[in-house]
Amino acid sequence: MNLALALSAPAGMVSAGQIAPVAQPDPVTAVILALAVILVGAKLGGDIATRLRQPAVLGELLAGIVLGNLNLAGIRVFDFIATNEIIDALAKLGVLILLFEVGLESTVPAMMRVGLPSLLVAVLGVIAPFGLGWGVGALLLPERSIYVHAFLGATLTATSIGITARVLKDLGRSTTPEAKVILGAAVIDDVLGLVILAVVAGIIAATNSGRDFSAGQAGFILGKAVLFLVGGLMIGSLLSPRVFRGAARLKGGGVLIATALAFAFGMAYLASLVGLAPIVGAYAAGLLLDPKMLGTLVAQGEPLLEHLVSPISGFLAPVFFVLMGMHVALPVFGRPGVLGLAGALTLAAIAGKQLCSLGALGRGLDRRSIGIGMIPRGEVGLIFANVGLGLTVAGERVVDPAIYSAVVIMVIVTTLVTPPALKWSMARSDARRPGRAV
Repeated sequence: MNLALALSAPAGMVSAGQIAPVAQPDPVTAVILALAVILVGAKLGGDIATRLRQPAVLGELLAGIVLGNLNLAGIRVFDFIATNEIIDALAKLGVLILLFEVGLESTVPAMMRVGLPSLLVAVLGVIAPFGLGWGVGALLLPERSIYVHAFLGATLTATSIGITARVLKDLGRSTTPEAKVILGAAVIDDVLGLVILAVVAGIIAATNSGRDFSAGQAGFILGKAVLFLVGGLMIGSLLSPRVFRGAARLKGGGVLIATALAFAFGMAYLASLVGLAPIVGAYAAGLLLDPKMLGTLVAQGEPLLEHLVSPISGFLAPVFFVLMGMHVALPVFGRPGVLGLAGALTLAAIAGKQLCSLGALGRGLDRRSIGIGMIPRGEVGLIFANVGLGLTVAGERVVDPAIYSAVVIMVIVTTLVTPPALKWSMARSDARRPGRAV
């Protein structure tokens, strides 16, 4: 009996020649199996990618693509995973935890100290890819609405700070001036990209409610997004120390992680209340939690928050990436224009980040390496694409399977080309500057 059918068949339904089940399977049984398959696939894919000197997230994504397309070989036993509502909910939780974890890697004061070059690189790194992505959509998908074009532009804006940081660390260049500009700009990029995502999603939601698009409407949504980030960070920076000082008085273990997750989920909920994506709130929560603020709880014997969040992220984030890979239908690549759209988006993604390097005004900075370091979209691009899967305009998906698959190809290519390209560029830069070690 097909396992996917067995897990979903109503009690008492028996095909000819088959033995009737004693009872209808518990829905949790399907989730248990799905998680086992996802985690094994994710870790095997991550191991292969790591051995090939690629980010583990790429292997997790490819594992999902394989699992989601086994039906092409007549293997349909895992089809139920992609449509399981509980797995989908766990994947969405994984996104929140992932953005919270990324936010923990920086602080608001650290963002303020990155300097003018990082700010200029970040701003140009959002404007140029957004414009190029919109242009690609308008050129290759003229029949689709401007919302589709705008969302394609938004998808190209972000930079995967995790992938870039890992590459710089592996190259032994994480303390160079170029690295500081890249990482600072990538953090600001994420904030600006999330604001743009919030604006585009808000405009689409307003349109679905029957209101016409206007510049005033766009400005209102932009102001709301900026107000939440700025106001939320200011208010949160005042309230969060009190929250964690109060939590320090609680007895029992696990106080730090429970308080931190409650804070992150609370910020995510507040973001959703004002019409923003919950991931905006989770990211802001991570930025607010300065390690010094958590010192009291750590002094009481609690591990560092990063160490507590990491196992949770290690469990839930792969669920998201594998599930995103399973949404990629390989047969759509045979449709006219899909590979062309993927190629055009990839070129726009690379060119946009090269243009942003013009903002690196510091003396002696290697602009080419900075531009290359800003290329990978990685998990952030996938998160943006996943948001698009849930948006509709007049009953039509903003991101349909063909567009989604093209975006995934862009993410894969930009992730693959960055490590060797950055290594080559920095080696050339060092060769021209004998005072720096190769």
